[in-house]
Amino acid sequence: MGKFRIFLAAGLLLGGALSASAQDKGYWRAASSAANSITGDIAIAPTRVTINFSSFPLAEIRRLTPAEVSAVFAADINTGANGDLYRLKIPAEKRFLHHNTLCGTDETEWMATYVSGRELRVAFFSGSAAPQMTIDAMNNSSALCGVFTYSR
Repeated sequence: MGKFRIFLAAGLLLGGALSASAQDKGYWRAASSAANSITGDIAIAPTRVTINFSSFPLAEIRRLTPAEVSAVFAADINTGANGDLYRLKIPAEKRFLHHNTLCGTDETEWMATYVSGRELRVAFFSGSAAPQMTIDAMNNSSALCGVFTYSR
């Protein structure tokens, strides 16, 4: 009976970790003016992101710490919020709504997400190196392309 309890507890912890990681998955409607004028709606699947009916390969890199979420999304660090960092490749010449691009003349290579309730916030970054997600780095970042808000 003792081993069963250990396996049950481990299963519950793993299940909770997987569901926390999957919070950003699914279809989201554009909610901010930037999302409405640039990306339109977004859908996140385990290996693809779809932006305004165009799909791109996606790889989950790691979880974001509460400090990183706070730096990128101005979230309250005391809530313990986590997010996710993804690697992707969206060509600089890819046009979305109103002929807008995500990162100007640079390729979009990183995506960070943060879910709070029924709201998803997404930050896109250029550059081959993973973005540094500190308050100082975000304030001086030329790699941050934009932050967009979506809802369910």
